[in-house]
Amino acid sequence: MPDSVFIAGPASWNTIVVLDRLPEPVPHMQFAEETWATVGGTSAGKALSLTGLGRATQLYALAGPDEEGGRVRAALDGARVRVRWGQGATERHLNLMTRAGARVSLYLSSPEATAGEDDAWVRERMGEAAVIVLDLAAEPLRLLPMARETGVPIWVDVHDYDGEAEFHRPFLAAADAVFCNADRLPDPVAFLHSRIAAGASLAVCTLGAEGAVAVDAEGVEYRVAAVPVEVIDTNGAGDAFLAGVLDARLDGAGVGAALEVGARTAATVLRSRHLHPLLDAVIDAGE
Repeated sequence: MPDSVFIAGPASWNTIVVLDRLPEPVPHMQFAEETWATVGGTSAGKALSLTGLGRATQLYALAGPDEEGGRVRAALDGARVRVRWGQGATERHLNLMTRAGARVSLYLSSPEATAGEDDAWVRERMGEAAVIVLDLAAEPLRLLPMARETGVPIWVDVHDYDGEAEFHRPFLAAADAVFCNADRLPDPVAFLHSRIAAGASLAVCTLGAEGAVAVDAEGVEYRVAAVPVEVIDTNGAGDAFLAGVLDARLDGAGVGAALEVGARTAATVLRSRHLHPLLDAVIDAGE
C-alpha cells in the first residue's frame, strides 16, 4: 500500500513496578506502589499508535512459543495490530518506574537476529511501504542493508542515545528521519543539526514535559509544547509521538503541524497504563 508503514523491532511482555523512587545501588527493601503486566517494546508501541490513528501498518517482530510470547501475540491481535511473527526468544522486561516517569528497564530476555527465514516476505513488505521504521534491536540491525536497498525512507528512534554509543551508529547512518529523547544528550539541538548535516531530512528530540524540538532539512528549528494531561504511565509516549508525527507527515502536514499531532498522540497514551488505550480492554479484561 503506497501510504503504509512497515515497522521492524521489539514487541515484549513487561512487568511494570511503580515505586516512590528508583532504587539506590545498595542492599535495601522497598515497597511497590503498584504493579501490572502488559505489552512492551518500542515497535509494538509505534504499531499500536499508528493502528489507532487508522494508518495501515505492518509490524515484524520476534516472539517464542512460551507463555509470555503467547500473551504478546494475543494482546496485539486483540488490538487489531497486523503482525508477522518471526521465531526467536520472547523479549521480557522488568521496568522499575516512578510516577514522574523515571525508569530503569531490566532486560530479562532478548532475541538474537534470525537466520533470515522471513527475508523474502520482509523485502516485499518493505518495498510496498511509504516509510520503513527500524528500531534498536539485533534483527532490525541485520535488516538495515535490505531496507536501504529498497530506497524507501527510513525512520529511526535512538531513544536515550548519548552521542557516542556504537550500536546506534548504523541506524543513524541509514536514517532519513531521526527521533531521540534528551535524557543523555548534553546539547539536543546541536545533535539534531548534526543529523541534518549528515543527510537526514528531519531530526526530532522529545523533551518530556517540555514538549519537543525538531530541525528540518533546511535547518529550521521548530518547537511544540507538551499537551497537559493527567499522567497514568509514561511507557510508550515517545513511540506515540513518533507515530503521530509520521502519520501527519504522510498526510502532507508541515513539520510544525506534525509535531502538534505527535504531542496530541503522546497525550492519549499517557492516560493509559498500557502502551496504548487499544490494549485497555484487551489486557485488563483478561485479568
